[in-house]
Amino acid sequence: MSSPDVAESPDLPSPLLVERRDDRVVATLNRPDKRNAIDQATIDALHALCAELEAEPRILILVGAGGVFASGADIAQLRERRAADALAGINANAFVRVNELPMPVIAAVDGWALGGGAELAFAADIRIATPGAKFGNPETGLGIIPAAGATWRLKEIVGEARASELLLTGRIIDAAEALSIGLVTAVHPAADLLAEAHAIADRIARNDRDATIATKRVLRAPRGHHPRVDLESQAVLFESPEKHRRMTEFLERRAKRSAE
Repeated sequence: MSSPDVAESPDLPSPLLVERRDDRVVATLNRPDKRNAIDQATIDALHALCAELEAEPRILILVGAGGVFASGADIAQLRERRAADALAGINANAFVRVNELPMPVIAAVDGWALGGGAELAFAADIRIATPGAKFGNPETGLGIIPAAGATWRLKEIVGEARASELLLTGRIIDAAEALSIGLVTAVHPAADLLAEAHAIADRIARNDRDATIATKRVLRAPRGHHPRVDLESQAVLFESPEKHRRMTEFLERRAKRSAE
């Protein structure tokens, strides 16, 4: 079952529309008149959603309204920010929180994903796109740097040489190039994008939730923590009733196929 949020006021539409299901949440960036530029209200809404998903882990699908993922941070607000605002990490801390959610995050990108919008997509575990998607970090052209995750996440995703070229030039790439460099894992027609994101979520949801959470956590562990972190997580899972149930069912299915 799903229960979409409603705006708090008819005069103040929510910047983030949230549809809740038992095993996942779909969050839609909802400032189409501003090409879903990420403002303070959007950041506040993301923090509230993260608090919910930290307490009750579910898969998160991020999409944008109106054929745009997010055109960037809200420049009108960004222009007024000063040194103290930069040090507060307004966008960076929200995107770290998205990235560190217990269950996987899927970004389904259509249209522009620029600046802070690209950095939000980079914070996801899995990214898919439409042929019309565009990714880029043109911040240096505005006299700033991409300080909400691009300088460290992008090189982890596509490699340091490629990330350096993209960030230092501010070049915008299309979906085909994003696929070729591994920034996205698939490209789908716009009409199919959300369904394809749900198909990924379906596949994840069929697996054991505790094993999925552990896998994501271990994937993020620093290299020096391996293999200890792998073995400690596996030790916990080896004692779980769900592991025993799933393996028993697997063996029973195999035995049945062999007997046929």
